[in-house]
Amino acid sequence: MRRRIIAGNWKMHKTISEALAFAGEFLGFEPWGESQAVICPPFPCLAPLAQILEGSGVALGAQDLHWESQGAFTGEVSGRMLRDAGCRYVIVGHSERRQHFGDDDERVSLKTRAALNNDLIPVVCVGECLAERESGRAEEVVVRQLNAAIQDLSPEILATMVVAYEPVWAIGTGRSAKGSDAAAMAEAVRRVITQSAGLSAAEGVRFLYGGSVNAKNAREFLQSPGVDGALVGGASLDPVEFRAILAAAR
Repeated sequence: MRRRIIAGNWKMHKTISEALAFAGEFLGFEPWGESQAVICPPFPCLAPLAQILEGSGVALGAQDLHWESQGAFTGEVSGRMLRDAGCRYVIVGHSERRQHFGDDDERVSLKTRAALNNDLIPVVCVGECLAERESGRAEEVVVRQLNAAIQDLSPEILATMVVAYEPVWAIGTGRSAKGSDAAAMAEAVRRVITQSAGLSAAEGVRFLYGGSVNAKNAREFLQSPGVDGALVGGASLDPVEFRAILAAAR
């Protein structure tokens, strides 16, 4: 049975002191139940949080990585650095990285392999914008993004990965996705993986929904068929609300 994952993407929020204060309050809410809680803070907070989260059952994740292990890439961070800092997960191809920083399908593919080569679990993000959904191309876009990320990966490796569906049109726009939207895309993702790597790999992949998830709507998405958890944005900045989403995953 696939273990649920509730991952918090803090984006460009929280200083080190704020992150440690969050952790101090959040860790007081144990136990976590059967779900895997993951916190993905900004890069400066990784090492300090790794120390306080050690032994807690809460995993540490990064928000991005470079595809090379080292080199003259000013401002970038490699997978080996993230692993050494205590990370277990890393987000790859987030819609904001695709939109603002040029992370196209080719880069996402390279970053996915860099994560795997450094014993990190990639959380590969896929999702369509509003124009693509309204033109009936939502599944086509997601399938293209997914195929680019997983091409040539073995079934054994694919079974360990995480795919996060984030409909861009439902993030900060006032428009709401439904549990049925998440379930339909989960089915499409597993169909693609079954075709390329077999049923066992498709059944192993964990599918997260990530589109303005909060304590009020989390249960709808988490109860949808094929959905194994959530990639949470703004709601993960509040330890009480993040804990409430974890509770909804039970």
